[in-house]
Amino acid sequence: MMNDELKKALLSDNCFDEIIGQEAAKDQLKSALLAERNVIIIGPPGIGKTTLAKNVAKLLPGITVNDCGFNCSPNEPICPSCKAGSKTGKKKSEGAQRFIRLQGSPDLTAEDLLGDIDPIKALKFGPTSLEAFTPGKIFKANNGVLFFDELNRCPQRLQNALLQVLEEKKVTLGSYTMDFDVDFVFIGTLNPYDTSTEKLSDVFLDRFDLVYMTYPETHEIEKQIVTEKGKKISPAEFPQQLLDFTVSFVRQLRENKKLEKLPSVRATLGLYERAQSNALIRKHRQVLQEDVKDAIMSVLAHRIGLKPSARYVLGPEEFIKEELEDFVLQYPPNKGDGR
Repeated sequence: MMNDELKKALLSDNCFDEIIGQEAAKDQLKSALLAERNVIIIGPPGIGKTTLAKNVAKLLPGITVNDCGFNCSPNEPICPSCKAGSKTGKKKSEGAQRFIRLQGSPDLTAEDLLGDIDPIKALKFGPTSLEAFTPGKIFKANNGVLFFDELNRCPQRLQNALLQVLEEKKVTLGSYTMDFDVDFVFIGTLNPYDTSTEKLSDVFLDRFDLVYMTYPETHEIEKQIVTEKGKKISPAEFPQQLLDFTVSFVRQLRENKKLEKLPSVRATLGLYERAQSNALIRKHRQVLQEDVKDAIMSVLAHRIGLKPSARYVLGPEEFIKEELEDFVLQYPPNKGDGR
């Protein structure tokens, strides 16, 4: 069983090695998965929710499955064709390939999730024939990880379609007289600050355990994320003092009481990479504070949101400019010939 493979991997040391920090969230996720629970990872954008879910799939070993559209295990087939002993090709599916993603959207349908009738095949085999059925993402995730990003953006009718799958790991198709057993790990994500979303019903949420992630716990952890995950765009040195300036400015914005939408780690990474680009254009031998400052408006202004009380007084660009002017007084420009 796929869950046995995952349990063995979860009990190894440092199994979630692709995420820096977030130790509490890692422990909660490991505990929930060991208990074979469905999980929703909750947190603001850009903190590694998707990366953590992908890390789960990478823990799984490579397996061989039938190339039937249902990812049937050769020993435990679920689709009628494989159960009947039909000869199908085999394919190797590595851990990362066992990760199937669904993007939450109001346009998403139950057919995207479960499958649909192929009209051409329906003409040939009949509209209720299993041969006319095209499997959806649920079946593609069989023996793998089904990752549902921004779960709270999917419509209520899709939540209802998921209820039986989450509770029983079984899919019942309305036009057919048989059920399909599916075996997968379900991980969803949810941004609690997104207001353009559907309400998740209590009966739906009751199928899940919740794991909470937040912004990097410390300055040093965020700096490590930037240096290890950020792109190296320029050969110019990025001085440590300037990197501290960059990380500290973003982290200070997150504590600002005038903001209701806070800059994510993508903002810090963006400043790190764009400052290097500016240094490359200007042929600097090291990144200067002016290289960072000239990227700030482009990277940050749209990634923040002012509270109504502040929004009537100034816009995001003015707010960023004022905050930067005050902050620069705490961090004088880096010295040295960087040109």
